[in-house]
Amino acid sequence: MEKTIYQRLGAANLQALVDTFYDLVQENEVLSPLFNGDFHEIRKKQFMFLSQFLGGPQLYSIAFGHPQMKMRHIPHKVTNKGKDEWLKCMKQALSKQDIDEELKEVIYNCFPNVAQHMVNS
Repeated sequence: MEKTIYQRLGAANLQALVDTFYDLVQENEVLSPLFNGDFHEIRKKQFMFLSQFLGGPQLYSIAFGHPQMKMRHIPHKVTNKGKDEWLKCMKQALSKQDIDEELKEVIYNCFPNVAQHMVNS
């Protein structure tokens, strides 16, 4: 049986990716204003969601119920520019990880369609 993306990446590498990503988001003038609140909590929820999204344990659903990501993003103004900046930060965060280049591409390719789906403004 083929390993999931989560299994190939591992929890420690996923946490490193989430931390690097949110370091970049906090520095991004388009994205940082969208993230009101505790970045520690935001990072924790993102790790839980991505674990599940990439084929690992259902951490997010166990803690918060079905992700319903479109609904959870409705209160936030998500523009095409914001989507592009989010994807740019994710690509940059992946580039900084010490993982296989092919795996970086596989992971990144999970995001563009989902990011487009979140655009609501």
